[in-house]
Amino acid sequence: MTNNPWTLQRALPYILIIGGIIAYICAFILTQDKFKVLENPNFIPSCNLNPIISCGGVMQSKQAAIFGFPNPLIGLGAYPSLVVVGAAMLAGARFKRWFWLALNAGIALGTAFALWLLFESIYRIHALCPYCLGTDAVTLPMFWYITLYNVDRKNIRLPKGGAQRAYGWVRRHHLDLLVLFYLIIIGLILNHFWYYYGRNF
Repeated sequence: MTNNPWTLQRALPYILIIGGIIAYICAFILTQDKFKVLENPNFIPSCNLNPIISCGGVMQSKQAAIFGFPNPLIGLGAYPSLVVVGAAMLAGARFKRWFWLALNAGIALGTAFALWLLFESIYRIHALCPYCLGTDAVTLPMFWYITLYNVDRKNIRLPKGGAQRAYGWVRRHHLDLLVLFYLIIIGLILNHFWYYYGRNF
């Protein structure tokens, strides 16, 4: 993708459809495993690979049901809506500014929640869920490119001058910045869990 907003307009539907489907599958598997754990406390999820990569450890934490029900249920409701938006865009649908702002706000909250859960997993629970990481991996670019799309389309209006020049730089380096964010997260994970993985090299 370049800094041409129409290129992003063509790409965004596919980002939403692919990302939404991947995140939904992850949420569905987690929901299934959570129900199995509730039915049988001795059930071991397939993604319990070692003391660090352990869905079971994350599922049994208080953070796994922060609103009183399993967190993946939120994903089961939210991610299909992104797939629908992407499919509607491919079909030629046009949405009002308020819709895009509401969608941006919603996925911003979802991304903040996902990052908070990631922080809790690393530094409080001391275990990582592969399906949660998969959800994070696709939620971040969906939020990123919805936001860029909204700025390109003037749904989010930047003041003239420095803000627009800064955005021009961000727009030219959108993929670099996204990769940098991934590398920072990977670095934090490796740094925190190196005590386990380092001794196995």
